[in-house]
Amino acid sequence: MTKLLAVTALLFLSFTASPRVENHVKWSCVAKRTSPTAATIFLKATIDEGWHIYSQHIEEGGPTKTEFTFTPSKGYNLAGRTIEPKAQTKFDKFFKMNVGSFEKEVLFKQHIKLRSTAALTVKCKLEFGVCNDKTCLPPDEATFNIPVPVK
Repeated sequence: MTKLLAVTALLFLSFTASPRVENHVKWSCVAKRTSPTAATIFLKATIDEGWHIYSQHIEEGGPTKTEFTFTPSKGYNLAGRTIEPKAQTKFDKFFKMNVGSFEKEVLFKQHIKLRSTAALTVKCKLEFGVCNDKTCLPPDEATFNIPVPVK
């Protein structure tokens, strides 16, 4: 009986001590050629109810902003910065500043100029923070290999 209690206690501790992985944002990406020499990369975040991610445009000292890093390639050049829709701006009591964020869903766009008509893959890494009204999770990141189709 003592052994059964010890094993039960160890199992309980192993389940309660293991870290819980929370994933409240799902990302999807697609590229669309807009001409023989241009394409647009679409990066969509679908955010769980009650959670939000932050804009790319957050002042120093604020929460983790959404940040995109595209791996340089001989096949394309970035055409400007990554575009985002107008963020919902609110005063954040914790950071003591106005911050822009997105809830439910947001679509970011990155235009690229193509150097050839051949198919290529755009590599992108993104970092973002996700919070609800009670807590923020540690910054998260994702990487994508986004194929650009031949038109």
